[in-house]
Amino acid sequence: MADSIRVTTPLTAEVARSLRAGDSVLITGFIYSARDAAHKRLVEALDRGEKLPVDLTDQIIYYVGPSPAKPGQPVGSAGPTTSGRMDAYTPRLLDEGLRGMIGKGYRSQAVVEAMKKNGAVYFAATGGAAALIAESVKRYEVVAYADLGTEALARFTVEDFPAIVAIDSQGSNYYEEGQKPYRRL
Repeated sequence: MADSIRVTTPLTAEVARSLRAGDSVLITGFIYSARDAAHKRLVEALDRGEKLPVDLTDQIIYYVGPSPAKPGQPVGSAGPTTSGRMDAYTPRLLDEGLRGMIGKGYRSQAVVEAMKKNGAVYFAATGGAAALIAESVKRYEVVAYADLGTEALARFTVEDFPAIVAIDSQGSNYYEEGQKPYRRL
């Protein structure tokens, strides 16, 4: 990606706050993957006063359930899941230090407000580009909730994972801003 901002994890508050809606990024380092079933378990653990299986401080969660890997590959196709499915759980995880999320689609106002409060960002990955995205995944390791299969909490090692800042830490929304030049008055 030309003119992309290189982001290395962990995603610090300083870096997250420097990103703006519409920025193209290439993410390198560790990111976690989890979908709604894993999110539910994480929040239930917090509700019981338990420690989470991973420290979410300055981490990114990718909303994905990768398909089975072909021989010699860490994962199969790894396209984003619709992010709204995680909205009921996200504000609580942001309060625990989660700094970024990767998915597709709109987020609720409650999530946007929690992002602003916690200095977090929401990245969009391109739906339909699952095989291409999987090329940036170098390692896949389940870290909790293995019984959930592809929805387990897992750690990806990624190199130049392509994404766009969809909503920045100030609440600017590229889904809305990006449409403005094409609207008829």
